[in-house]
Amino acid sequence: MYVDDQTYTIKGKPYRRVLLRQSYRDETGKTKQHMIGNISHCDEEDILAVKYALKNKGNLDFLRQISDAKTEYWKTAGPSILLYQISNFLGINKVLGNDPQSNYILWQIFTRLIKPGSRLANVRLAQSHCGCELLGIDSITEDDLYKSLVWLHDRKDHVEKMLFKQTIGKKLEASTIFLYDVSSSYFEGKCNELATFGYNRDKKKGKMQLVYGLLTDAHGNPLSIEAFRGNTRDPATLKTQIEKIKDKFGCTKVVIVGDKGMIKSAQIEDIEKSGLHYITTITKPQIESLIKKDVFQLELFTDDLVEVVDRDEMVRYVLRRNPLRAEDMKLTRQGKIDSINSKLQKSNKYLEEHPRAKPAIQIRDITAYIKKLKMDKFAEARAVEGERQLELHIDSAEMEEAGKLDGCYVVKTDLIDKKEIKKEELHSCYKSLALVEWAFRTEKSQIEIRPIYLRREHRTKGHLIVCMLAYKIEKYLRECWKELDLTVEEGMEKLCTIVGMKTQIGPQKEIIWLAEPDETCKTLLSLAGVKIPTYLPKYETTVSTREKLPKHRK
Repeated sequence: MYVDDQTYTIKGKPYRRVLLRQSYRDETGKTKQHMIGNISHCDEEDILAVKYALKNKGNLDFLRQISDAKTEYWKTAGPSILLYQISNFLGINKVLGNDPQSNYILWQIFTRLIKPGSRLANVRLAQSHCGCELLGIDSITEDDLYKSLVWLHDRKDHVEKMLFKQTIGKKLEASTIFLYDVSSSYFEGKCNELATFGYNRDKKKGKMQLVYGLLTDAHGNPLSIEAFRGNTRDPATLKTQIEKIKDKFGCTKVVIVGDKGMIKSAQIEDIEKSGLHYITTITKPQIESLIKKDVFQLELFTDDLVEVVDRDEMVRYVLRRNPLRAEDMKLTRQGKIDSINSKLQKSNKYLEEHPRAKPAIQIRDITAYIKKLKMDKFAEARAVEGERQLELHIDSAEMEEAGKLDGCYVVKTDLIDKKEIKKEELHSCYKSLALVEWAFRTEKSQIEIRPIYLRREHRTKGHLIVCMLAYKIEKYLRECWKELDLTVEEGMEKLCTIVGMKTQIGPQKEIIWLAEPDETCKTLLSLAGVKIPTYLPKYETTVSTREKLPKHRK
C-alpha cells in the first residue's frame, strides 16, 4: 500500500490528486494497482500522517511509543544557539583555547548578553538556558566561574595577542590607528583590592571604584582592556598602552587617538620617545593662546576643514567650527541666564515677604550660584539702588567674547606629511573616538560591567576581559541587525521565545528538539548567519549553587 501524490496542470491551472493505492500481480505476473480510496480532499496534515504511518509500518512498536510520548518544555535555546555560533564565527573560542576553563568563560560571556548579573546569577541562569549544554559543561557552580576568571587573567597576554592577530594581523598599514579612552566602574562593597575613591564618572557618591582603559582598532573593535586603581588619573594610564602597542603587538608606525584630557604634554613626550604618533584635540585656553601667538586666526574656523602646519613646533592643526554645536552652546548659555533670573526673582519675593532679611545674604547666594554655572565672567547680581530688590547685570561685550569660540575645535597631530594622511582622514580618525565612548555606554548599560561584586584583583581583571569579549559580540550583532527596528537587547529577548522541547518516547528513548521559530526570529538568525539545529544535546548540565536564596530571605 502506498500514497500516489501527483500534481498536474490543465489549461494553465494546477491540480492535485492524492490516491491511496495497493500494488499486486495478476495471473500473468504483471504488476497492477488497485485504488483503495481518494484522499485528495483531506487536510495536508492528514495526508502527511498517512504517508508517515505507511513509511514506518515495519516499526509499529516505535509508532505506538510515539502515540504515548510525553512532550514538555525544556530550556530556552534561542540566545544560547545564537551566541554559541557567533562566538565561533568571531574566533572567540579560538582566542580562549581548548582548556575546560574556557567553556566557563564563554558561558559568562553569554550571560553578559542574555541576562547580566553576579557569578551566582550566572550559575542560576544555567537552570533555564541551554548554553552550558551546548558548550559541553557537565556541571557548574560559582566556584567554577571564580576559578575560570583567575585562569583568564593569567592568559590575558595570550588573549590580547590573539585578538590583535585576528583583528589586524597581517593587515598592518603604513600607519596603524589605535583608539584609546578611559572610564570607571564602581563596586558594591569596599573590600576589592583595586577599589579606591576617585573621580566617579557614574555619579555614585560614596562608592569606591576602579579605572579601566579600552584600546581598540580604528573601527572600534576591542583589542585590550586594562584595570587601574580608582584614583588613577586618565593620562597616567596611557604609558602602559604605549608599551603594549610597541612591545606586545610589535607595531612600529602607530598613531594613538585620544582626547585632550588623555594626551597632554607629558604623554605627547612619552609617545614621541617611543617613536609613535598621536592625534588629539586642544583645550579652549590653548586655542586662545595660539590665536594670540598668530599660529592661526579666528576667521579660519568655518564649516569647512582648514589645516595649519606649525613648522617650528612640528605640529599640524585641523580647524573647524560646528554650527550645530555653536547654536547648542548659545542656547545653553541663555538657559543658564534664565535660571539665574528665576532664582533672583525668588530672592526678591523672599525679601518682600521678610522685611528683616538682608539683601547682602541673597546677593551672596546668587553669586555662588552664578560661579557654579561658570557665568561669573559676565554675569553679576546687584542690589537696586534705594530698594530692597536685586537685579542681574550682564556685560554684553564679555558675553560676546566668551561665545566667540562656540562650536570651535582643533585637532592636533605630529603627522606633518600631508601626502601620508589628509586633513579629512585626521578629522575622521578623531571622530572615530566616539566608537570607544559607545563601547563604554554599551558595557555599562547592557553588558553591565558595573557594579562589580568581586573582591580579588585577578577575578576583577578577568571580569573586565569577559565584558570586553561580550562587547565584541554585541558590536557584531548590532551591525547585523542595523536595518531592524530593535536593539540587540530586544533581539535577545525575542530569541528567548525559541524553547527546547523534551519528548519522552517509551521508558528509555528521549529526544530534545526545537519547534519552528516565528518569522521575526528567523530574520534575526538569518541576518546573523546562524542556523537553528533540529535537535539539541540529550544530557543536562548539573547546576548547583553554594549560596541558597532562602537563607538570605527574611
